[in-house]
Amino acid sequence: MEKFELQEILNALNLFSTNINTQFDSLENRMDGIDNKVGLIEKKVGLLENKVETLDERMNERFDRLEKKFEGFKVESMETQETVDYLSSKVLQHEKKLRK
Repeated sequence: MEKFELQEILNALNLFSTNINTQFDSLENRMDGIDNKVGLIEKKVGLLENKVETLDERMNERFDRLEKKFEGFKVESMETQETVDYLSSKVLQHEKKLRK
């Protein structure tokens, strides 16, 4: 009887170990799937970072062009103001002459 009981315990342990192995295999497959998904996410993040860098470079170029353009407007405005100041002084000189 003792041999039979030991044999049953051994069979139960074998069955239990088979069940545990199956669960570990299933868990391993799920982990592989998660690893694959993480890899895809990392690739997408890398692509997104590249797009952001490209957009940043383009925006910097455009801001540089705008700064140059506004600098040109500033120079033109200053030249126009100088012209207006000159013409105003001449008009005042002529008015003074006309009064005399």
